[in-house]
Amino acid sequence: MEFQQPANANSWRAKIQRMGGFLSSMVMPNIGVFIAWGLMAAFFIPTGWTPNEHLNELVPPILNYLLPVLIGYTGGYNVYGKRGGAIGALATMGVVVGADITMLIGGMIMGPIGAILMKKIDELLKGKIKPGLEMLVDNFSLGFLGFAIALVGFVAVEPIFAVILSFISGGVDWLMARNLIPLTSIFVQPAQVLFLNNAVNHGIMIPLGTQQVLETGKSLLFLVEANGGAWVGLLIAFSMFGTGMAKKSAPASMLIQFLGGIGEVAFPYAMIKPITILAPIAGNMTALAIGQIFGGGTVGAVSPGSFLALLMMTPRGNFVVNIAMYASAVLVSFLVGAFFLRLSLKKDLAAEEELALEGAGASATEAFETITPEPIVTENVEPTGKMIRNVIIACDAGMGSSAMGASMLNTKARKNMLEVTVKNVSVDNIPEDADLIITNEILLERVKGLTKDKQVPILTIKNFLDNSEYDRFIKFIKKNNGE
Repeated sequence: MEFQQPANANSWRAKIQRMGGFLSSMVMPNIGVFIAWGLMAAFFIPTGWTPNEHLNELVPPILNYLLPVLIGYTGGYNVYGKRGGAIGALATMGVVVGADITMLIGGMIMGPIGAILMKKIDELLKGKIKPGLEMLVDNFSLGFLGFAIALVGFVAVEPIFAVILSFISGGVDWLMARNLIPLTSIFVQPAQVLFLNNAVNHGIMIPLGTQQVLETGKSLLFLVEANGGAWVGLLIAFSMFGTGMAKKSAPASMLIQFLGGIGEVAFPYAMIKPITILAPIAGNMTALAIGQIFGGGTVGAVSPGSFLALLMMTPRGNFVVNIAMYASAVLVSFLVGAFFLRLSLKKDLAAEEELALEGAGASATEAFETITPEPIVTENVEPTGKMIRNVIIACDAGMGSSAMGASMLNTKARKNMLEVTVKNVSVDNIPEDADLIITNEILLERVKGLTKDKQVPILTIKNFLDNSEYDRFIKFIKKNNGE
């Protein structure tokens, strides 16, 4: 019987997250190549650190051909394995060759389309091929489809993409010419809180920014979403004026955001007090305004959004303005966040004091922990009857917060002598043999919609740095396994 998604999995947020996850799954595996290209541009283009006309010959072909084809291959592979990757790469070449602009978005579209068509053709031919002819048919079916889709892409699709991309680029140029880029923060920071940051950065800013680098040697668009200073400032405010577990965990989150660029550890703090989302909005707007006025920008994607990655991607002559952008984002976000946190500080402390008194002498922090909501479980609060051996921690990209969470849970499991395997993956790649799934509560609807086995318990986590969260997971596993 075909699996039916729960109704709430069709919410607008889940749909946008799925689209963002699909886009980021094509770009994220290739971010290292983007960084390599950015370093080449930083050193060898005419405005680079060590201009070199001969070595600069590497820069345009990698941008115009390799990066779009890699994205097309990855998109096709995600849909239909290696066979999908091969046809996806070929389909992408059809829109890349002859284009006057970089076709990264062309790869994002043509790669999956080619793989989908290949999959459909293989399904039609399945069971209809005589034994011994399988390889011949497989090769020629891919060859004929590749021949057709590459020609269609070159003759018909490439001109359409060129017009669309020129329109989008023109819109960005219009915003920059009128100093309106800072206003994008009104939408970008709330999108981050909803875990749509990868959709914004990898689906929009990186493709457009990469095109600008070839033309101007740098791009401010790489810092529209990836300037982590705005979140560092908010975390400092929580460290000083927050309460309970938020105050205790904020310093560690701040260091991880600053050095590691894992924004997922910062986003939940804005959900604790939604009014504080105004802090990173104001911080990022200030930073982008400074960058637009004084010509800030980087030569490549700042991914992850750490301060160290920002410095590595900064071109010659831009260190002062880029550091000023980061510092201003930290300062403004801290001031705005501190203002709102101080307004509610007395009320929060009074609430904690009341909870502490009700806790029969427990400390305020302990009382706070006692009312922290238990992880949400889809169905099975009680033991499922199946031993939990494979634990999956899933985040949007499968590389940031989930990797950190898997490391922390693995440590806890070893200390408790539990025989479990903990892996981190993206929500789109949750394996079918998962016995327990852990994800951020914002991604719960999306995970429900992608999980076919309704018997698998799904627990949610609010703060990836909160040890008590992992204690609950260990307790759940022990209870389920009868240990």
